[in-house]
Amino acid sequence: MVSLRRRPAVDLRVLDGLGAARPVVQVKFVDAGDLYVTWRWEHAPGEPRVTALERSRVQPALDDLARALPSPLPGEDSAAALARALGGPLLDREREHALSTRLAQTLLPFRLAAELNELGVRGVRPHLRVQPSPSTAQVPWEALPGDAGERVADLVDVSVLPPATVRHAIGRRVAPWDPDGPLAAALDPRVPGFPDGSALGSVLGPVEAGSTLAAMADALRPRLRPAVSSATDAFRRDDVDRDRLEGELATAARFLYVGHVTTAEHGLGAALHLSCPASAPGRAAPVGAHRPLTAADLAFGHRTDDPRPWRLPARVALIACESGGDARFAESSGLVAAMVQGGAEHVTAARWPLPTDAGLPGGGLADAVVAVNDAHEAPDPVAAQVAWQRDRAARWWRTGDPSCSPLFWGAFSTAYAPATAGTAT
Repeated sequence: MVSLRRRPAVDLRVLDGLGAARPVVQVKFVDAGDLYVTWRWEHAPGEPRVTALERSRVQPALDDLARALPSPLPGEDSAAALARALGGPLLDREREHALSTRLAQTLLPFRLAAELNELGVRGVRPHLRVQPSPSTAQVPWEALPGDAGERVADLVDVSVLPPATVRHAIGRRVAPWDPDGPLAAALDPRVPGFPDGSALGSVLGPVEAGSTLAAMADALRPRLRPAVSSATDAFRRDDVDRDRLEGELATAARFLYVGHVTTAEHGLGAALHLSCPASAPGRAAPVGAHRPLTAADLAFGHRTDDPRPWRLPARVALIACESGGDARFAESSGLVAAMVQGGAEHVTAARWPLPTDAGLPGGGLADAVVAVNDAHEAPDPVAAQVAWQRDRAARWWRTGDPSCSPLFWGAFSTAYAPATAGTAT
């Protein structure tokens, strides 16, 4: 990747004619033996770019990233994966910079980097919409650096581009955005049969009055659904089950979920864990006294005798381990896809498992919850999220504070699927 402040000696005429419009580039990665990269600027659809990256060149860097993340490798359990990640490069500034630099040099085509650099020189901030392939699904694009030390997040806003089959799904209707509308929330819900310290127990721990999480809930309280009498009552509820949540989401402007997500062998099996007993209707097998809510339940309806897809609000935040794992499957059909198909325009989710504050004392999970919520309250959730990531990156490089590590802020991405002529409500 070239310096983000050096004028590259390449043909940049594709950037002509931008006018006052903000430049937007769609970048798609395809695994087909080698890694193929295509990109096109939305103002110049007739000038697509394509390049092939040799798999032997890109795979070592991707393997190094996999070893740095808390996603279990073959033969590992989640505890071993977390221990490996906590001792890895994402919690060491110099090693993290070396890994991120290697990923940037390996994955970002020179010509695309040159085009982004030129816009940076002009003082223009483009929007980079990335559609990753399974092998690149966990790359934290916002964290990738240039030669001069700045990161991608310093110069561009980054979002995930859902596949066209999801964005333009038959029957999709994008929900209207109302900044004052109701907010449906499931904040660390109690899962039947799983006490606080168990596998599906609390992810946030006790939320004390006066904490940043309590302050967030208090600010949202007039709009929270289900309603609560105090800020701390919003957490660890035991009555947010699928039937109640489905009804709340149908009229909500936002959905904020903080809790557990489990993955499966296919995207439709990815599941949220609400306060649903095993007797609740649904497509997943019960786990003890509890039935998970899968992406298939959302996409096709959880009542098999009366299947109706769920209606989702305009903005959805899924703050949970690997909640954004759709792209790791050949067919993008996980929780993010289900939310987009159900009407969401913005869906923020995590690329990899998130360490809790119990796993990393003084960690950044609570701060991440507040930051993602703030981004979804902003006029532009993508820009607001990237601004938070930019600030965290600067603090990380300046202080080495583990709570500012890319292990936290690099995990989050926002899928953006705006309404088109055929999907507007």
